[in-house]
Amino acid sequence: MKINGIKHIFFDLDHTLWDFDKNSALTFEKIFDIHRVTIDTSRFLSVYEPINLNYWKMYREERISKKNLRYQRLRDTFDAVNFDVTDEIIHKLSEDYINYLTTFNHLFEGTIDILEHLFGDYDLHIITNGFEEAQQRKINNANIGHYFKTITNSEAAGVKKPNPIIFNHALNVANADPNESLMIGDNYEADILGALDVGLDAILFNYHNYTDIDHIKQVKHLSDLKVYL
Repeated sequence: MKINGIKHIFFDLDHTLWDFDKNSALTFEKIFDIHRVTIDTSRFLSVYEPINLNYWKMYREERISKKNLRYQRLRDTFDAVNFDVTDEIIHKLSEDYINYLTTFNHLFEGTIDILEHLFGDYDLHIITNGFEEAQQRKINNANIGHYFKTITNSEAAGVKKPNPIIFNHALNVANADPNESLMIGDNYEADILGALDVGLDAILFNYHNYTDIDHIKQVKHLSDLKVYL
């Protein structure tokens, strides 16, 4: 089951190596405390998380700006749980969320182990749709930057995954042939279909438990990548 001929491995960052959900929850707890927003964080997150995913889908599809995403995902959530909060507080929460998010740097179980396993045998890279100012801090604060030869983010590339332009941009920066390259990520549409469309092989980190995708190479735990690599 080993994949032959691969020289370059491109990882997604959020939800693949960097445990976004855990770090995000800790960030909300902190900023709610700072701004004395007396809402139950678990209740908030249960509504916020699907709203946030939908706004990120719109952001990938260029249907909403970064500024509007940051504001609207919070406004919609507070409205949905009938919690009264001013726009002033929402803007402060939005700003502080970005500022504090990278102070929490939990990685998925097995991240360091798999990076150590792959490092040296492959050239490792990152392709991320995250905000430029936050992504580099996440990588630095989590102490994983030394594993990666190149880091491509959507703001620098001008487009977001699954747009082929960002994949081709990353390949060019890495001086990598798509036939010798592999993408690993958690998002079926952005990471997997986007990579396959430009000729990269791909493995889905299926912690979202997507179904009806048996035709796609996938793992439930990062350590399971050793089956393929």
